Amino acid sequence: MGETIRVAIVGYGNLGRGVEAAIPQNPDISLVGVFTRRDPASVTTLHEATRVYPQEALFEMKDQIDVLVVCAGSATDLPQMTPLLAKDFTLVDSFDNHAHIPEHFAAVDAAAQAAGTTAVISVGWDPGLFSLNRALAHAVLPAGTDYTFWGPGVSQGHSDAVRRIAGVIDARQYTLPVEAAFAAVRSGQTPTLAARQKHSRLVYVVAAEGLDEVEQQRIEEQIVTMPDYFADYDTIVRFISAEQMAAEHAGLPHGGNVFRIGRTGLAEGVGLAEGAALAEGVGLAEGSALTEGAALAEGSALTEDAALAKGSTLAEGSTQVIEYNLQLQSNPEFTASVLVAYCRAAYRMQQAGQSGCKTIFDIPISYLLPISAEQMRATLL
Repeated sequence: MGETIRVAIVGYGNLGRGVEAAIPQNPDISLVGVFTRRDPASVTTLHEATRVYPQEALFEMKDQIDVLVVCAGSATDLPQMTPLLAKDFTLVDSFDNHAHIPEHFAAVDAAAQAAGTTAVISVGWDPGLFSLNRALAHAVLPAGTDYTFWGPGVSQGHSDAVRRIAGVIDARQYTLPVEAAFAAVRSGQTPTLAARQKHSRLVYVVAAEGLDEVEQQRIEEQIVTMPDYFADYDTIVRFISAEQMAAEHAGLPHGGNVFRIGRTGLAEGVGLAEGAALAEGVGLAEGSALTEGAALAEGSALTEDAALAKGSTLAEGSTQVIEYNLQLQSNPEFTASVLVAYCRAAYRMQQAGQSGCKTIFDIPISYLLPISAEQMRATLL
């Protein structure tokens, strides 16, 4: 579409590296550089040409940046950084603490509205693409039940939360779906499930050298009782060496499933209203029946060539299962790819004068793609 969107990365961990890797796949987006709280000389980027700046240089280079991608943790960093940066920049973040999204939204919206910037928060796959699919499924099956299963895989946010505990050098948190619950939902059942009945959590921790058993017990207690992350789940904590972590837990796979189980068709006891008629060509097949109490009003008619299946009734309805699945070899690389697509959307919303805080629900799909509306209709519709 002609314009080049200038993007800067704030923070350079796994997610920041993923954003750096994703940008070259988007010809309408260019990378200004990486901005870090570390010594820039200590940061080795994926591409030799990527420039690294101290984070305070952001404000000196404000006129060279269209969109910031804030690559930081949700536990403590993003609640502070995103509202602060939204005072000066259009941006995208991946805040993923579901329980605190409303308050994060309010803080970011106040800053962005006052500054006239556009801030898109909670972008990724959950929250993010899973959220969008839950919303679509709600619209299509209003009479239904939602289920979300994560894993098996490594949660970056939960791992980061554990690493912030005093005495923890490194951590990996695996989210594991409960197989029996998952199988029941996939089969179309709608059980009532508490959080711990859907998932368990397994945490591998590298503790600081020299910590005794009492200190390890303190770390374990802080993990399993952590609100919003572990308190509502059965959680196992295992202490391992740094060498074992590097050898056995270097990868960052993840994924999950969103389900909505719903009913369609006429509900039990529902009949045809007075004056209603079945459409031309629709009737009752051999052996079909209107349920007790359902009747055709005067003047209504069943036409020939009945269409209901043999033995069915108008009142049975149907069970429908919507399932959306992700299987990710690299959680941060995939999340980064979603963030980059939403940089394009944030830029376009800013150009259109749409300031304030936004979520994935506020953004037209067309804002995510680098092609024209005509191309979308010709190739994707």
